[in-house]
Amino acid sequence: MPELPEVEIVKQSLSKKIEQKRIKKVIIKNRNLRFKIPLKFEKLLEQKKIKKVTRFSKYLILNFNDNSFCLIHLGMSGTIHLINKHIINKFTNTSFYNSPELPKKHNHVEIQFNDMSVIYNDPRRFGFFRFIDNPKELKKRFNHLGPEPFFLSFNLKYLLNFFINKKKDIKSFLLDQKFVSGIGNIYASEILFLCKINPKTYAMKLSKNDCKKIIYYSKSVLKKAIEKGGSSIRDFKNTEGKNGSFQKEFKVYQRENQGCSRKNCHGKIKKIFISNRSTFFCNICQK
Repeated sequence: MPELPEVEIVKQSLSKKIEQKRIKKVIIKNRNLRFKIPLKFEKLLEQKKIKKVTRFSKYLILNFNDNSFCLIHLGMSGTIHLINKHIINKFTNTSFYNSPELPKKHNHVEIQFNDMSVIYNDPRRFGFFRFIDNPKELKKRFNHLGPEPFFLSFNLKYLLNFFINKKKDIKSFLLDQKFVSGIGNIYASEILFLCKINPKTYAMKLSKNDCKKIIYYSKSVLKKAIEKGGSSIRDFKNTEGKNGSFQKEFKVYQRENQGCSRKNCHGKIKKIFISNRSTFFCNICQK
C-alpha cells in the first residue's frame, strides 16, 4: 500500500499538472470500488476548476474553486496515471507501484481536461473516490484520524497520554491511523529500528525518552523518504522517469537474516508477524 511519502509524491505530481485546470469530463468505467461511486458523481465534478491539490495522511484531496472537494484514497494497489493528449508519455505512473505505464485493465476512473487525462487504475479495487461539498464536511471526514507525524500536536504530551495503561505493542500503534496518520508497515519498522525499540514492546512500558525518539524519527524517516521520492519496491519509474530511492536506505525492512547495519552491533535482522503484518527488527539492538 502506498504510504504517506508515496501519496505525497503523487500529490506533488498532480499539483504541477492539474492545478488551475477545469474538468471537462469524467468517465466511470467501474463504480464498484471499496465504496460504490454514485451515479451523480460525474456531474458533480464536471466543469469544476481545481484550485489546489492537497493531502492529509494517505488521502489525496482535489480542492475546487467553489469550496467543494474530491477525496481520493489509493487503497492497496491504486495508482494514478497522467496521459498527455499531445505528447506520448513513456512513463505515466505518478508513483512507484505496479505498472510504470498505463495498464490495459482496471482503469476505473478517468478525469479529462482539455489537454490531458488523469486515470485511476486499481486491480484490487480497495481505493475510493468521495465527493464532499463543503469544508465542514471535509473536516468531519477526518475526525476519527490521529495527527500526522509532522503536526505540532504529535508531541510528547500526546504520546504519554495516549499510551497510559495501553497493553498493545508499539508497532501496532504506529500502524493505527487513529493514533497517528500516514505511517505504514515499511516506515514503522524503520522508525523503531532507529529508536532501538523492540516492536513487541507494550506502549505503556515506553519511557519519556522512547517517546521523544518515536516523535523525532517518525518525522525524520518520512521527511527523508519524501526527499528520496518514496520507496520503489520494484524497479519502476514515475512520470519524470525517476525511481523512488528510499528503499536503498532501508535498515531492516526486507533484510531478514542480514547483519545489522548499526556500527558495532553484531545482531541479525529478524522477521516476525504482528497483527498479520511482516515486521523486521534487529535481535540485539532492539531487545
